[in-house]
Amino acid sequence: MDLTGKVAVVTGSGRGLGFAYARALAAAGASVVINDIDQQVVDAAREAVESAGGKAIGVTAAVGTAAAAEELVSAATEYFGRLDVLVTNAGILRDKVLWKMTDDDFDDVVRVHLRGTFTCARAAAVRMREQGEGGRIILIGSPAGQRGNFGQTNYAAAKAGIVAMARTWALELARAQITVNAVVPVAATEMTKTIPAFAPAIEEAERLGVPLPDWMRKQEGLGTAEDAAGLVAFLASDASAAVTGQAIGIGGDRLALWSHPQEKKVDLRDGGWSADEIAAAWRDGVGAQPEAFGIPAPQQPAGH
Repeated sequence: MDLTGKVAVVTGSGRGLGFAYARALAAAGASVVINDIDQQVVDAAREAVESAGGKAIGVTAAVGTAAAAEELVSAATEYFGRLDVLVTNAGILRDKVLWKMTDDDFDDVVRVHLRGTFTCARAAAVRMREQGEGGRIILIGSPAGQRGNFGQTNYAAAKAGIVAMARTWALELARAQITVNAVVPVAATEMTKTIPAFAPAIEEAERLGVPLPDWMRKQEGLGTAEDAAGLVAFLASDASAAVTGQAIGIGGDRLALWSHPQEKKVDLRDGGWSADEIAAAWRDGVGAQPEAFGIPAPQQPAGH
């Protein structure tokens, strides 16, 4: 991918997946605006990109407000003259089961993930439409948003909303030649290191400096943050001009296209359905094959 001359903003890019995205974009030739809430983290990430030959500036801001979004877009245009790519990666976790989750737990996560994605995408769309040369908006989703996940009411709801926004904005921005897609990454991050089925293999791989085992990379689709970065670079490029409104999974050795919700089975009855009629027909009708929910538990092969 040749992104020479393009300018990208990557929110939450001081470390982890966001840093991997920023580094991949810079390596392909893009100038990158790095963002985090910690100035030292921003500076370290910027220096790392520059030491590898890339072009980057840093903006320390808490994503979620319109002001922060405008600051990021303005930084791109003031330092590099334009904006071509937005990657909305910033996020936080406040995991608790429903009956223990506070209003603040819910609001904080939704503010950063969902509102932050909205405000940043809005600011980017305004700038890209003014430029009149198209653009790329890449939203970061999660398997939790696709399937639900125990203890993540706030996070799953926000990530599901992000994918819905990607589909909506793909329609709204098509005439401006701005593509909008959602990336659904799976990677060995600080969060996945706590999953019992993954923790020993991740710890061993990091300690020995070896790749994660095949069963994790292929069956679970879990690899390094860098494994997810190629998809972001592709979606930022001219090669992805025809790709929009999609939710695309990436992780380890797996690349996947997520299906969009659609009616699975339809039953018709003249005059409509009463509660009793639904109950009588449910088991052998639309309810014959109910949908699964929740992220499947990792299955480590015997002998590992």
